[in-house]
Order: sequence, then C-alpha cells, then structure tokens
Amino acid sequence: MSLMLTMFLAALDQTIVATALPTIGRQFHDVSNLSWVITAYLLASTAVAPVFGTLSDIYGRRAMIIAALSLFIAGSILCALAPNMPVLILARGLQGLGGGGIMPIVQTLISDMVTPRERGQYQAYFSGVWMAAGIGGPVLGGLFTEHLHWSMIFWINVPLGLVSLAVLLPKMSKIPIFHRRRKIDWLGGVLLMAAAVLVMLVLTWGGNRYVWLSPEIMAMIGASVALALAFAWQAGRAEEPFLPLRLLGGRVVPYAMAAGGCAMGAMLGLTVHLPLYYQVVYHLSASEAGLALIPLAAISTGGSAIAGRAMARAKHYKRVAIIGTSCAALVGCALALTVLPLWGLLLLLSLLAFGLGTTFPVSVVSLQNSVSRSQVGTVTGAMNFFRALMASFTVAASTAILLMALGANISLVGEHRGPVNSIAPAEMIAAFHYVFGAAAALLGCAAICMILMEEKPLAGPLTPVEMAE
Repeated sequence: MSLMLTMFLAALDQTIVATALPTIGRQFHDVSNLSWVITAYLLASTAVAPVFGTLSDIYGRRAMIIAALSLFIAGSILCALAPNMPVLILARGLQGLGGGGIMPIVQTLISDMVTPRERGQYQAYFSGVWMAAGIGGPVLGGLFTEHLHWSMIFWINVPLGLVSLAVLLPKMSKIPIFHRRRKIDWLGGVLLMAAAVLVMLVLTWGGNRYVWLSPEIMAMIGASVALALAFAWQAGRAEEPFLPLRLLGGRVVPYAMAAGGCAMGAMLGLTVHLPLYYQVVYHLSASEAGLALIPLAAISTGGSAIAGRAMARAKHYKRVAIIGTSCAALVGCALALTVLPLWGLLLLLSLLAFGLGTTFPVSVVSLQNSVSRSQVGTVTGAMNFFRALMASFTVAASTAILLMALGANISLVGEHRGPVNSIAPAEMIAAFHYVFGAAAALLGCAAICMILMEEKPLAGPLTPVEMAE
C-alpha cells in the first residue's frame, strides 16, 4: 500500500496540473511559457530515470527512495510558493527529478519482494494506480483551481509524500538487499542525461516552436546523436559503465523494452489527441471529451490483471500478451477503416485498451527476470527511460500526422488550442484514419516483439498443474 501511494504521487502529478494551466497563466500574465510547466517536469523525469535505477543498484533502494521523495516534496513546496513563471518552471524541473526517480525504484522494490512468477499480478495493481491518477488528476485539478487555489495541486503532495515516507521506511528493513557498491561512471550518466534532454526538446519543439527541418532542430538532433555516440564510447571503455550496453542485448531485454514502448506510445498518442476528435466529430464539450477517455485508461487495467494472473499460473505466459496485442492491432485497423457512432468507437477503444494492457506486466517482469538481482534497478530505470522517449516520439508523430492531414491552420493541435470550430468533421475523420493506423502499426510491432522475445522460465512457486507434472 505504501508503494502504491508513492507511485500514485508521481502519476497524479502528470495529470493534475493540466486543468490548472489557464489559471496559472492568467495569474502570472505569461501564457507563452505555459507549456514549460509540463515540459520541465517531463524533461527532468525522463532524464533521471536511468540514473536513479542505477544508483539504487549501487547505494540501495532505501537511500534512493528517500532522495526521490525528498526532491519531489521540495519541488512541490517551491511550486506552490512560486511568485512567477520562471520560478514555477524551475521548481517543476526539481519536482520532475524526484518523480522520475520514484517510478523505477518502486518497480525495483516490487522485484525485490515478489518472485517473477507472482510479480505480474502486482504490476496489475500498479496499473490500477495509473488509472486512478489518470481519471482523478484532471478532476482534482479542476476542483482545487475552481474552488480553492491552483497552488493546492502542489500542496496536496506534501502530506501525501510525508505519509508515504512514514509508512514505507519502517518496512524497508524487511526487504532483501541486492545492491552492490561499485564505482560510478558519472561521465556516462551525464552524457546519457544530456542526450535524453536534447531528444525530448526536439520532440517537444519540432513542428511547434520550430519547423522540423529548421537549423535549430537539425543542430539539436546532431548534438543528441553526438552525445549518444559519446555515451556508447564511454560505456565501452569504462570499467564499471553507468548503463552496461551488454545489459540491453540478448533475446529478452530489447524485445521487452520495444514491446512496452510501442504499447505505451500507442496509448498516449491516442489519449493526447482523442479529445480533439471527440469535440470536432461528436460535438462533445471539453469535460465530456475528458470523460470519454476513461475507457481507454480504465480498461487497460483489466488486460494487465489478466496477463498478471496468466504469468502466475501458465508456463507459456507470454501467449496472453501476444494474443492481446494482436487483437488490439486488429481493432486499430478497424478504427482506421471505419466511421462509427460514439458508442461503437468507445466499445472498440475499450477492446483495444484491454489488449494493449496485457503488454505491460509481461514486458516488465520478463525484462527483470532476465538479469541478475544486482542489475534489476539499472535495467528497470533504462526501461522507464526508453518508454518515455517512445511515448514522446509517438505523441510528436501523431501531432505531425494531424498537421499534415489538416493543414498548418491548426498549428497548436497538440495542445488542443487550435480553432476547433473551423475544422470540418469529415476532415477530422479522414485525418484520424492515419492516427488510428499508426496506433495499429505500433501495436503490431509490440505483438511481433512479444513473439520474438525469449520466454525464460519464471522463478517462483509452482502451480498445481506443474507440481503434478
């Protein structure tokens, strides 16, 4: 329960802020930099995910979860007290440093306590946490902003974070110790974080602040490639590399990362842009469009639960994910080829979400099961890192697809601030055929990765069927 509360904190902060942004912009008389309130958190949390994962393998989970939660609480306090937009953006970056550390450490702690065979069921519980945060975040943000003050969306993190620490820390002594002290390759860590920040900036600014082929975007792409090559060179020569490249090889890790990244990218690409589709095609209000996203967010938890139960009981545990992602890809193709009434669209999206949800527990547990105990934190942090990059890339690609299909007159479609009323429903339907098609392609890639991934036996208690054999 304490781990779920900790995860809920980080998940909630990615959704609760959005509804308060217009009010914050009016108070600080600064709308042009408003997107940085989201971007600063995203940049920081993505860049530090592999750092916290690796450090937890060196210094232990207790020290790192204290550090992550402390940074998160300190950032929340500074956000609530921010007197202007620049301070708020910097504080959001600090908050992102903590939030980016919470994710991989919580997942690693689960791996320390629960055998791989049983771990999938616990991953399903945490999918439920994400669902609750995804649904409750915008609602809470709107209530706090409308009836109290926007700073309450940050103040709420302080008591929750302190309660989480108070409940979690006494229990940490019961957790087995698997970390191993070793030298830290700080240069490799810095190079990896710098490359990640530049990639995220390209995906955030490309097609929005700068044209994709502009000198600024090309320079950042070149710099990120150079930093990535420098990181690979450093990892090859360091005695104890920050992120061992051999850890990312083999028959399990790359396929599990790719499958999880494709599924996450498909889900977020649809979640970000579907409200615009609902408003233009079905004439829903903004709040109704938000409610119409619930099937996509909620039903995926059911898929995760089914996959987690299959991992605990079945020898060939990845079959449920192969079937789930394949069915989701077929549903995506159906969405790309047909025009449906609202109830039909919501039904198909629910089926897509259910199939998509089967990917997450199978990919996470398979990845952790394939490495030694002393490297679980490192590989989990790397997984979160690549998932975030894939999700950001998919959102940027989906936005680019809509811009090409609808024209440059809705240059802010990614933030849903374009002239919605000027778009004809027929044009939006035609444009979204490509978006649904892209989601289907990603889910098809996830299914292929699951097929190619080696199915290593999971450690843990045997099922009655296996005991009989």
